[in-house]
Amino acid sequence: MAKKPFSEETSRAPISQRSQKIEETDPGSLGGTVKVVIDEEEIRVPAGTTILEAARSVGVRIPTLCHHDDLCLSGVCRVCMVEVEKQRTLQAACSYPVFDTTFVKTSSPRVRRARRNVIQLLLKNHYGECYSCKKNGKCELQDLAEEYGVTEYKFGHIEKPRYEVDESSYSVVRDMDKCILCKRCVRSCIDLQEVGVLEAINRGADTKVVTFLDEPMSDVVCINCGQCINRCPTGALRENDDTGVVWDAIDNPEKHVIIQTAPSPRAAIGEEFGLAPGTSVTKKLNTALKRMGFDKVFDTNFTADLTIMEEGTELLLRLKKALVDKDTSVKLPLLTSCSPGWVKYIEHFHPEKLGHLSTAKSPQQMFGALVKTWYAERNGIDPSKIVSISLMPCTAKKFEAARPEMDSSGFQDVDYALTTRELAKMIKEAGLDVTNLPESGFDDPLGIGSGAALIFGSTGGVMEAAIRTAYEIVTGEPVPFDDLCVQPVRGMEGIRKAELPVKKAVPEWKFLEGATLKVLVAHGTANAKRVMEMLSSGELEGYHFIEIMACPGGCLGGGGQPVPTSPEIREARAKAIYDEDKILEYRKSHDNPIVKRIYEEFLTDGPCGKVSHKLLHTSYLARGKRIDAAQCEMNMQKVKPPAEAH
Repeated sequence: MAKKPFSEETSRAPISQRSQKIEETDPGSLGGTVKVVIDEEEIRVPAGTTILEAARSVGVRIPTLCHHDDLCLSGVCRVCMVEVEKQRTLQAACSYPVFDTTFVKTSSPRVRRARRNVIQLLLKNHYGECYSCKKNGKCELQDLAEEYGVTEYKFGHIEKPRYEVDESSYSVVRDMDKCILCKRCVRSCIDLQEVGVLEAINRGADTKVVTFLDEPMSDVVCINCGQCINRCPTGALRENDDTGVVWDAIDNPEKHVIIQTAPSPRAAIGEEFGLAPGTSVTKKLNTALKRMGFDKVFDTNFTADLTIMEEGTELLLRLKKALVDKDTSVKLPLLTSCSPGWVKYIEHFHPEKLGHLSTAKSPQQMFGALVKTWYAERNGIDPSKIVSISLMPCTAKKFEAARPEMDSSGFQDVDYALTTRELAKMIKEAGLDVTNLPESGFDDPLGIGSGAALIFGSTGGVMEAAIRTAYEIVTGEPVPFDDLCVQPVRGMEGIRKAELPVKKAVPEWKFLEGATLKVLVAHGTANAKRVMEMLSSGELEGYHFIEIMACPGGCLGGGGQPVPTSPEIREARAKAIYDEDKILEYRKSHDNPIVKRIYEEFLTDGPCGKVSHKLLHTSYLARGKRIDAAQCEMNMQKVKPPAEAH
């Protein structure tokens, strides 16, 4: 096979750098090593390694609360205290670097006593009973209290709530009476995502974590990504729980309840049942959902394929408008729009760039619109009786489902969005264990999705899916990569650039012959911020298509996924998705037979036609100003489905 035509550039290091085991480290590249003796075990580590990293490298566990692998150092909780020879006081292992020979005790009587006192002090200001807490059984503070035998409140206990629970957001609930001031949420919002909704104010005993001006979550610039929830060790942050209303719908015989499941939760929900990260349970999950009482179980991948058809056609039409018609008003590069956290981010921080945003709805919302129109009509079901549920990895999907413009079916297109954690709780409540269930398929007619749609779940997946289809439509040939795997857009680097020359083109797209498609992939809104700065400075002049996901790693690292999360866990989930892609019958969106059928039967004027634009495209609200989708759309002429374009 000829050499692959892509070039790739890494613009930013991975979101989190993990320490390696000593035997895997090249000491020469890190300025030499030093000796550390941990509980009488001697090892050598690169100079500057923290005691916590050194201990982990040889399998010694030191408990932590404020530390998180995705976040910068903090050292505020003091749970990780250890004895260091020649140091008068105990030291925080997470923030103590070693530069010369160091002797450490991680579990001496003095250390255990100090940790127990720290845990008791944290519990003193922690209001509420564990059994009534949403985080019961999964609380890191609760686990440590049990581990260190803390069974009473040595320093007293708060008996009345001090703060009102903030349930104003569609996505994120804050209960500050359960906050232990570890500041993981602050670091997640400021350092990891660079949004800055949360901050710690005051000092000492008066310290508290607040929003801007202490306003409710619904009134600040929160993008609903839920990354703060994923890193909160207690029940201070959680998603807005919709499990009760979903059970009510299932139990109502008058309602026809359908659920669509996205690929990322299927690669992660097994973790809630003791499976290793990266264990896909797609078909076992289908069985669980049917036994729970859902009338139909569908695949979100179907409308992910549809998204590629619509968004890919929109890109090609913009290119034609710019290159052939010489229309200088065309906004390029085109920005993806399937991540609701990212959409909310650009609305808040860069409304002047909304013209670059694709008007295509996310797969979740396309699905909702079609269920209450095409599916309802085809099956003789009153759409007012349909309850449309989605299983998503993302807390921002709850906000997206409730957006006022998401009603093109004449109803709220998606009624409720469940996170992976919420559905796992419902499955357990139903007395089911996903790991021990038989496999079953999705229901017809919305149960077929391609491998291209499946990989939407990982950063770079939307781009790869679009390239698989667009390249074939324009050239008449499959992408020049082994097994359709477009490797240059894969990976966990924060920003990735790539180029794809178009050496020949079919007659309809002849104007693209000789052109080079320039694309960019970014994940996490900290990287989205940098992309927007690059776009404003002109650095992205000549780029055509940009994929942005709000969460680290893309959807598989979403704010509704199982906890804990880490770079290794996200990579394991990504591997599960890519592995499953290789075994599916259809690997390209335009090969999906149900997609072809829906354009023949229902969306008869093709992608980006009038019917599909009404149902599958939208406009966005930005700072009180309605941004009409027509401002972004150049050509609503009839376009053949890409599967037939060549």
